[in-house]
Amino acid sequence: MKQYLIPAALVLLALVSCDRTRNQKGYEYFPDMAHSLAYETYTANTVFANGITDQLPVAGTIPRGIIPFQYPATPEGRLQAGKDLVCPTEPTAANLLKGKELFTRFCNGCHGADGSGKGHLFTSGKFAIQPASLINERMTLAPIGEVYHVITMGFNTMGAHGPQIRPDDRWLISLYVKNELQKKTNQ
Repeated sequence: MKQYLIPAALVLLALVSCDRTRNQKGYEYFPDMAHSLAYETYTANTVFANGITDQLPVAGTIPRGIIPFQYPATPEGRLQAGKDLVCPTEPTAANLLKGKELFTRFCNGCHGADGSGKGHLFTSGKFAIQPASLINERMTLAPIGEVYHVITMGFNTMGAHGPQIRPDDRWLISLYVKNELQKKTNQ
């Protein structure tokens, strides 16, 4: 009889320890690894004064690897960026090809494949205001830093694309506009 008592006790202990409910967790090996004690994102939190778990970053926090753009979204900021900014990328064939690909992806819908401002959104009537021409005389004379600023911060009815396009890719698009689109119209 004693030989069955120990295995029966172990089976009974196993069945009792595996009973997991909200009120009774049972016995677990390292329960804090299986069931996190951390607050869930959208739950109430008594640690913070406002009671919210998902807090905003501290004012002035900059994400790692991101350098804040130093020029404001004003005409003066655009002109100053045109004077100060120098393109860190060389206009090689590979860079211009990548710039064309990025232009096609991000800019073609509004500005058109030729940069005339007659892209699909305007010609289809879905956008009432014609986007700016990138091949007119004013844009041809504008320095590459202004093109970069407009892509980053937006201008007039064009929204800022800085959050959507990485800085290196913005430079490639600017190179493509200055070295390919505008050169084709000046020939």
